[in-house]
Amino acid sequence: MISPFATINDGIMKSPVLVIDMGGTNTRFARSRGGHLEAVHIVSNDQFRNIFDLFGEMMRVLAPWWPASCVLAVAAPVDSDYVILTNRAWSFSQRELRKKFRIGRMLVVNDFIAVAHSVGALKASELFGAGGVRSDPRRAVLVCGPGTGFGSALLLKGKNRVHAFASEAGHMRLGAITADEMHVIEQISRETGAVAVEHILSGPGLVRLHRILTGEQAGSEAIIGAAHERSKTARSTIDLFLQFFGRVAGDLALAFDARGGVFIAGGLGRSLGPFIPNSPFRKAFEDHPPYQNRLMAIPTKVIIHETPGLLGAARLTAELPPRG
Repeated sequence: MISPFATINDGIMKSPVLVIDMGGTNTRFARSRGGHLEAVHIVSNDQFRNIFDLFGEMMRVLAPWWPASCVLAVAAPVDSDYVILTNRAWSFSQRELRKKFRIGRMLVVNDFIAVAHSVGALKASELFGAGGVRSDPRRAVLVCGPGTGFGSALLLKGKNRVHAFASEAGHMRLGAITADEMHVIEQISRETGAVAVEHILSGPGLVRLHRILTGEQAGSEAIIGAAHERSKTARSTIDLFLQFFGRVAGDLALAFDARGGVFIAGGLGRSLGPFIPNSPFRKAFEDHPPYQNRLMAIPTKVIIHETPGLLGAARLTAELPPRG
């Protein structure tokens, strides 16, 4: 265990619980038994018309077992019974979902809440160091990163437990400093109006950035693959992407005094991890006068665990509400 949060007793349930990490593109689900994941599955959301069809598929795959309890981490704000996904045209009522699939106890949280709770369970081998000196265990931990959108959450250590708070930082306005950045922001603003963080820092954002810089239309996986094959144009796109990302991560680290460390998550964040050490990421992260020295000390680590959202959801089984 690598986190100051790892010593807290989170009362993980011993009986099996269905844990789900539902992003904009893919959904991951598994059984959790005593905090350990069993029968992990990953499916593309494009296969299903709505969340109810997806739950029907999970019921089929996991048969004959079906849970009495479920923790669902979803890429959306969770402010009421009715949940609307941010980057997919799906919505659902928690009460209706529980009733239709006979789930006695359900906890629905933002997906980065679950990822934040995974930090205390990650092994050193499930992290990739990407700069910085030391963390301060008394301070907040920031978890953020690009996927279908841009997610972020803050982890704070309380007296007897940890608390995670989601944010919608992906919808903050994004500005420019360098000439390259100004060109990109100007081009995107013609398409979208005001430019938000996830207009660039997301899978679709990487595609958009590459098109603006090169005139080429390529998917995010193709761009990353080309960069691994030493394509200079693909690598230039990724470097500019990581420059934007470093600055935004530094902004958030300052905003929340995240001297407990910054953990980079999201499917795209994990895929870009190998490029970070030789990219402008850390320079942009630290370049926030007059606080360069403060930011230089904060470690940035890439989460390379395949399903941190499920790992965190398993730890959240202690927070399941009473049957009702």
